[in-house]
This record gives sequence, structure tokens and C-alpha cells, in this order.
Amino acid sequence: MNALNAATLDEIEAAVDEVAGDAAVRALVVTGAGEKAFVAGADINEIRALPSPQAGAEMSRRGQRLFFKIERLGKPVIMAVNGFALGGGCELLLSGDVRLASDTARIGLPEINLGIFPGYGGTQRLSRLVGKGTAKLMVYTGDMIDAQEALRIGLVQRVLPAAELLAAAKALGKQLALKAPIALALAKRTIDDGAEVDLERGCAMEAANFGILCATEDKAEGTTAFVEKRKAVFRGR
Repeated sequence: MNALNAATLDEIEAAVDEVAGDAAVRALVVTGAGEKAFVAGADINEIRALPSPQAGAEMSRRGQRLFFKIERLGKPVIMAVNGFALGGGCELLLSGDVRLASDTARIGLPEINLGIFPGYGGTQRLSRLVGKGTAKLMVYTGDMIDAQEALRIGLVQRVLPAAELLAAAKALGKQLALKAPIALALAKRTIDDGAEVDLERGCAMEAANFGILCATEDKAEGTTAFVEKRKAVFRGR
């Protein structure tokens, strides 16, 4: 069920680092192996074996560091939620830019039933995405929601038949891979960073980053291609 044990976290981080260092990769799709689960949660035995508050805090920080790395990846990250996304799996999908779900997806944060709460950023990202009240309801009850409810509250952006999910995620990835990569990276950073400050400072970030883009070769190519009525070919410069 793709549980997020320590070894799996290390493997995910290695894959993210590889994507970050490969300029030929312009978008990332994350999905779960098999048909049942995206990620069914953390390894409960590892949590059960934690010997101290310090060990628990370090486990939390370990997952948070990875999910920040995914969130801050300078490329679009598409989460294809193909089944159960519980606990750490829900927190993983929250770190993506766009979240697509199969119609069989079930999403939740059941940690309260173990006497704990989400520790990989879930209490923070969920409330920012769906609002404090809805986040509190999900965290307090530990109940799962289905794909349509996730769509209704804005937790995912699209729901697709299970058989079509991965193809749709890859198609979106290929569409984004054709866009100007510097513009995408700065758009991602501007939206994410701007959401944490007031409107005036957010707009100041927008103006500064817009200015940076106006000095790129991709801006020259994109505007020239538009005038010449042809498709732009962006090179990330």
C-alpha cells in the first residue's frame, strides 16, 4: 500500500533530486504503484517505536523537509491520486502543484485515531488550501472523503475514471513541459510565496519576477513566435 517508511522517504527524495538536476525533465508526475493506494500512510510500527518526544519531532521534520523539497521544486508537480491517500499520503499530495484524483480515490488524515495528528505538514497545508474549518473537521474526525468531496472542497482539481488517471496526468505533464520553464518556475514561486504575505507585497514579488522574465531568451522567443504566428520553442534561457 506504498506506506511511507524511512526507506521509501529516502527513495522519493533521491528521485526528486534526480528530477531537480535534470534540465531535460520539465514536469513531474507522482502516483502510487498498483491500483489500491497512492500512499496509505506512514509506517505505524515506526511511529509506535519512537522512543521520545525528540525522536518524534525529528521524524516529523524529516517528512517535512522532503515535502518542502517537492513543493519548492522549480518544475510543475502533478499528483495523480490513484486510490487511498491517507495520513502521509494526503500530506504528500498536498505538496504538489496540481492534484488529479481517480474516482476511486479516498483521502483522509486518520492520525487522530492513533493518538497523534498529521506531522508532515498536513495541519498547515490543508488549512491553507481548504480553509481552517474544513481542515479541522478532517483532522479532528480522521474521516476519509471520496474524490467528489475532495473536488468540492478544492483539495483536488479534477476527478477522472481510474483507468484514465495516469494518462491524463502524463498528458498534462507533457502540456506543461512545452511551456517556458523559467516562467513556470517563477510563476510557481510567486504564487506560493505571495500566498504567505499581504497583497501589496505579493504584487511587489510579481513585478520583480515579471521583470526577470522580460530579460530571458524565452520571452523573446515567445513574443516573436506569437507575432510570426508559429509555436514557440522554449529552451529555458
